[in-house]
Amino acid sequence: MEYVAALLPSAVMAALFIAVIRVIVKTQGGANKAKEDAAVDAALARAEGAQQPSARADG
Repeated sequence: MEYVAALLPSAVMAALFIAVIRVIVKTQGGANKAKEDAAVDAALARAEGAQQPSARADG
């Protein structure tokens, strides 16, 4: 019976890991994809805009 107690935590962790992976795969794309892509594009544009003025320091 001790082998069941030893394997149970590993089995639970494996099941939770599989569940997390399934959720990640299911949420890729779909209706929120355009909204997420727009948010990433906006963040990249802000980051690039913040870096450009400091790049002309030798001007």
